[in-house]
Amino acid sequence: MKFTIGMQKKLLVLFVLMMLAFAGLSAQMFLITRDNGEEYKRQVLSQQQYDSTTIPFKRGDIVDANGTILAVSNKVYNVILDTKILLQSESDTEQILSALKQCFGADTAALREYISTHENSSYYVVTRRVDYEKVEKFQEMTKDPETGAYLRSVWFESEYKREYPNGSLACDVIGFTTSDNQGTYGLEEFYNDTLNGINGREYGYLNDDSNLERTTKPAQDGCSLQTSLDANIQSIVEKYLREYNEEYKDNYREGNGAENIGCIIMEVNTGRILAMANYPSYDLNDTRNTDCLLGMPLVDEKGSRTGECVTEETIRQMDDAAMYQQLNALWKNYCITDAYEPGSVAKPFTVAAAIESGAITGNETYNCTGSLSISGYDKPIHCHQTFGDGMLTVQQGIERSCNVVLMNVALAMGKNRMVEYQHLFGFGLKTNIDLAGEARTVTMVYNKDTMGPVELATNSFGQGFNATMIQTITGFCSLINGGYYYEPHVVDKITTADGATLENIQPRVLKQTISQTTSDTVREFCNTVVSGEHGTGKTARPAGYMIGGKTGTAETLPRDNNEYVVSFMGYAPADDPQIAIYVVVDRPNVFAQDDAKHATGIVRKVLTEVLPYEHIFMTEELTDREREELEELQIQLTMPAQDDAQQYDEDGNPIDAGDAEPGADGQDADGQDAAQDDGEQTDEDQQPNDVWKTFPVDPETGYLKDPDTGYLYDPETGTQVYGGSLVDDGDGDGSQDDGSGGGDNDGGDDDGADAAE
Repeated sequence: MKFTIGMQKKLLVLFVLMMLAFAGLSAQMFLITRDNGEEYKRQVLSQQQYDSTTIPFKRGDIVDANGTILAVSNKVYNVILDTKILLQSESDTEQILSALKQCFGADTAALREYISTHENSSYYVVTRRVDYEKVEKFQEMTKDPETGAYLRSVWFESEYKREYPNGSLACDVIGFTTSDNQGTYGLEEFYNDTLNGINGREYGYLNDDSNLERTTKPAQDGCSLQTSLDANIQSIVEKYLREYNEEYKDNYREGNGAENIGCIIMEVNTGRILAMANYPSYDLNDTRNTDCLLGMPLVDEKGSRTGECVTEETIRQMDDAAMYQQLNALWKNYCITDAYEPGSVAKPFTVAAAIESGAITGNETYNCTGSLSISGYDKPIHCHQTFGDGMLTVQQGIERSCNVVLMNVALAMGKNRMVEYQHLFGFGLKTNIDLAGEARTVTMVYNKDTMGPVELATNSFGQGFNATMIQTITGFCSLINGGYYYEPHVVDKITTADGATLENIQPRVLKQTISQTTSDTVREFCNTVVSGEHGTGKTARPAGYMIGGKTGTAETLPRDNNEYVVSFMGYAPADDPQIAIYVVVDRPNVFAQDDAKHATGIVRKVLTEVLPYEHIFMTEELTDREREELEELQIQLTMPAQDDAQQYDEDGNPIDAGDAEPGADGQDADGQDAAQDDGEQTDEDQQPNDVWKTFPVDPETGYLKDPDTGYLYDPETGTQVYGGSLVDDGDGDGSQDDGSGGGDNDGGDDDGADAAE
């Protein structure tokens, strides 16, 4: 195409117009810079300094049922240095540095170096999270005496610091937060979104007169939690868990008094948690203090026990990953995260299921010869009373914790109904308690396809399946309160920052597990565990009260390692249960771990203080020793009038006049406990199941020792406390289906101490 003269003229005109426009824009930019440059500069600088100032929210408080503060966020300040302003406007640098050192412990040498190399810096954090008293002191030291103005080169950025006024109290329930307000474990994690609020902002801009204007969007503070916990009850529980640890620490092996100790106290008719504690514990204000790790079981990279305990040497050898793994083991809540074989505390569940399903009436009798052979299994499954108890009713089977009676009950019921009721009682299911970290145990129980005759037998006395503490106590409460299964909960009320109630959390019945009639029967049976002469839980009874419950002893894997989890599940008062208590001692630090007194002793001490505090009145006459004990604890003695003619034994149990032998307090002339007229055989009429009485005392342990097998037996009850597994599947693989289990041993030692002591 030919480029004509006309086209050239048009192109020239266009070029001239573009040059004129460019010249005009350049002139305008020059005029703006000359006349308004300083104003625009101030506006830009103002937006840079003020446009994104964050106003932090305050995380909500956590309080107990009485308003005692368990967790609170307090305002603290970060100290910020503006080097640019310091060098331009405030000449007395040394005075400022001296004040920073005196008030905040700042390193003046490091500050001088920073100032000299960062002349244009507007933001340098001198120190973080100081309280207002230090800020106020600094401001007074550096305030201009003439104008009263504070320094502009040092300013304070506010934020909130999470604090726990009671240190380690209820640490496993409360949990803690990271520096960015994220909850970790416990209530802090479960209710993280509720406790957190929304940050506010402060915006700055220049108006038409070039004056700085500010607008503020206030922060929305988080909501607060009022819990069902009672700080006083929680303190009592934790006191006795620590006391147990101190008593048995480094006793038989190096390490804590037990690998884990847990306790839950729950209201029977609401599901409210009054106390929940574990040992070892930690300080919520110093969560990484390694002193709390000493004596704990050492765990590997998978969190599994290594068989050793944490020492100062192992701590020094830990890298960051190993340290974090060990701290996680410390921070978790044993009561809801660890699953174990519950042992004989499961026996009331078996009896309740059998009665409710119509498999038995509860009036049956069974002959305990010390073991029971199961069809299709070539070895007998033993009772903890290996020499047998003879003919026992179902109630006596619960009282004495007889495995043979319970196996017969389970066989009468069948595996289908056993599995159905285990599920109904909550085993294998989460309770949905409002705490972070509850274990999922669906794979730790049997179903109709996997349960065989041996599993049915061993499940009847709490071996072969796993449960958590919170599962077990929640289901147990339904056994004794008429069958009502309440969802356990820790938070009663959620309130806004200004105190208005946002939500009241009411007790919630999820289902009915058994009828009132069956519940009454089970409670009657469990009462004899404490009140009966052969009851395995007599040492759990607090002075002045009658309670009910069930002991538990479960052999851990691998079998034949003579390591046990012992426990006691109790309730008070016996005739009208109001509170339930569950104590689990995981592998006590003693030679013979198979001794429920390690749990019943803790229960007795806790309830001795908790029941009067809960305004539950005494019902039983006190012995002189019990009265002295209560006076030492300064507990008010409140009980109904008693018949002066009634005699009581040292446990406070009434003695029929015809049964009392000569001697004080129901004892014979030699000061020994008087024998009850219960059909016990004399030496001349001794039965085979009394052969343990002929065994010599082992001088090293204080137990009776079978000279043929070397097994040890409690000298008061004849219960085997140390020896072989009750069930041996012969494969040695420690698998769940071997179903071996321990019985219970609590022969009535008044102080709950290990009989070997």
